Amino acid sequence: MRRSAWLLVLGVISACSAAVAEPAPLSVPSSTTSFTVPSTTSTSTTSTTSSTTTSTSTTTSTSVVDLEPESITIAFTGEVLAHRAINRWALQPDGSYDYRSMLDHIAPLTSAADLTICHLEAPVAPPGEEVMVEPQRISSAAAVTDALAAAGFDRCSTASNHSVDRGAAGVDATVAAFEAEGVRQSGVARSEAERLPALEAVGGFQVAHLAYSYGFDGTPLPAGEPWRANVIEVGQILADVRAERAAGADVVVLSLHWGSSMASRPTAAQRRLAAELTESGEIDVIVGHHAHVMQPIDQVNGAWVVWGLGNFLSDHPTSDRWPASSQDGAIVTFTVTRGPDGRAVVSAPAVQPTWCDKDHGWVVRSTTERDDPALSDAVRQQLGRSYDRTVALMRAYVAP
Repeated sequence: MRRSAWLLVLGVISACSAAVAEPAPLSVPSSTTSFTVPSTTSTSTTSTTSSTTTSTSTTTSTSVVDLEPESITIAFTGEVLAHRAINRWALQPDGSYDYRSMLDHIAPLTSAADLTICHLEAPVAPPGEEVMVEPQRISSAAAVTDALAAAGFDRCSTASNHSVDRGAAGVDATVAAFEAEGVRQSGVARSEAERLPALEAVGGFQVAHLAYSYGFDGTPLPAGEPWRANVIEVGQILADVRAERAAGADVVVLSLHWGSSMASRPTAAQRRLAAELTESGEIDVIVGHHAHVMQPIDQVNGAWVVWGLGNFLSDHPTSDRWPASSQDGAIVTFTVTRGPDGRAVVSAPAVQPTWCDKDHGWVVRSTTERDDPALSDAVRQQLGRSYDRTVALMRAYVAP
């Protein structure tokens, strides 16, 4: 949520009664790109009835403006998946829910980018309905959006195989909960007019963020309302991308819920879809979800593809069939600048691995804490193993 600013330094030197002093030289650091605004001079004359006095006042203003390169940072995290164990932990004695303790620890990192985007897999339960539902369906309390906002998230992707687990009312509740916290979302909609999201103004850039899912695991979309949740369909995605570009988008980002659970490498279908979508040259970044484990980062047709960002907050592994790596996640940050032709240029990403400490309240931790002597040896060892697993997949982009 950092915002870049231009630094304006004004030196004003005045001399009165027909005498103008030479301005002292302005010192500009050698590392700063600057230019000098031409000085301006003004003269005023005043008279009285008893005697006439003419005074000339000359003001010389010199402005030195430091020119920062126009750039922004965009960060992404993995799945926020409120399993029933997480909802039970968040449930308060008065019947309300509070997820903040799970994300407060990681908030300094998630709030550091100009635009930080999460992925909410579990929709918000409709008002007056139970949050915790039978297995195979999942949902969150509306308070999850409060925790995400407090942790510095600016927007979230919401298209997943669970998008319509709570029906149209759940979609409405999800959008309303984000709206109440000032967090934008892409992927589900209360009306057809909301399906294509507004552009996100970030610094000097207009960012389009679009989200789609492979499907909904057999749960039908509400009758007559296909716009309720976005489905991956190449023609529709490219039409949406063109519409966002026509509206002025400098950067286009896709969040795709795709691939296979527990697969640490992208499937052939993922690779084909990424190639087909990026062939247009209109997509800058694709961020994947659904595998619940980390997957590598590649470039496809010049676009960055984060095949899978793992779990950010979840109760995985929920059984022996889930690997330890289902507790791994990352904050992946891209820097966007302008090229000589004025088009946005997206740099190679920087990856900060994370790990969900489910044994101590589902606290999301940075793996840099593996060297923290305040933590138990067991937690530090698990953080170290998590870091090693992520480095094995994303070595070129992970900070030491």
